[in-house]
Amino acid sequence: MKKLLTLVLVTLLLLFSAFTMPAMAADIVNGEQIFSLHCAGCHINGSNIIRRGKNLKKQALKKYGMDSIEAVTSIVTNGKNNMSAYKERLTEQQITDVSAYVLEQAEKDWR
Repeated sequence: MKKLLTLVLVTLLLLFSAFTMPAMAADIVNGEQIFSLHCAGCHINGSNIIRRGKNLKKQALKKYGMDSIEAVTSIVTNGKNNMSAYKERLTEQQITDVSAYVLEQAEKDWR
């Protein structure tokens, strides 16, 4: 009985990871291309030409609670204040990719 339960749990775990991982995976190279096309006009090198303090640098992201994939994805999707919403222009995967790129660049101090 214990072996059967273990087998069922392992099978479910494998099925869960097989079907959820690709949807959650981000493509940083694609994110960079999307950023260059849609975001760099206002956020070149992680700055912000509209509101200087609300840039994409690690310190500012942390200060404003934007230092997680969920937070960045939400603001890219829905916009906020002067930041436009991209839910009508980008797919969910593209939003995930560009969000992951922003966080990765913030960690590298946009170098």
